Amino acid sequence: MSILTSASVDPASSESALGGVAQWAVDIMEAIGAPGAGLAIALENLFPPLPSEVILPLAGFAASQGNFSIVEALIWTTLGSVFGAWALYGLGAWLGRDRMRAIVEKVPLVDIEDVDKVEAWFLKHGYKAVFFGRMIPIFRSLISIPAGIEKMPVLKFLGLTTAGSLIWNSIFVFSGYFLGESWHIVEEYAGIFQKIVIVAVLIAAVWYVTSKIRSYRRRKAQRAAEES
Repeated sequence: MSILTSASVDPASSESALGGVAQWAVDIMEAIGAPGAGLAIALENLFPPLPSEVILPLAGFAASQGNFSIVEALIWTTLGSVFGAWALYGLGAWLGRDRMRAIVEKVPLVDIEDVDKVEAWFLKHGYKAVFFGRMIPIFRSLISIPAGIEKMPVLKFLGLTTAGSLIWNSIFVFSGYFLGESWHIVEEYAGIFQKIVIVAVLIAAVWYVTSKIRSYRRRKAQRAAEES
């Protein structure tokens, strides 16, 4: 059964519900079934602009229409999440601490001391960060890189990633399953949550840059005072 032909979405929401990423995800799922949902989620991990908040409810909706079972949807989307995270973990492991430090030294407004602080924080909270990070937009992709850099044990990384991803995926897949043709409602609420996260990150970034500029100006003024 075609996902598209079985979905009667009202005109006001049809553009967001069955356009762009949603249309692409539908095409993949119609072509290869539940593994298509897994592939879409794997790519979402590697390319964060692809929204799992659209793909996962669509997978649930497809399951409700009999295209595949809800269990298949959960298994394949979770496998996709784990594979995407593992690939980024591999990138972090390849970069390693030395390469990362070499990159940081060339980045303006970032000190090696900042890297040391992040490293210390990750060593203390890394397991929790990997688990809960799977449920936070954008961070669910990025958190895998420091895990690789810090050489978190692979089995623990995969276990935490699987557990966190299964919880996150289940929420959205089941929402799409039970909402049926109104699956796109999930996207609207998830979009609000994602915007809150993005705003919080931007505020933190502005605060960080501002504090670094002020610190640089203070050091420059101190050096000028000492030389005079």
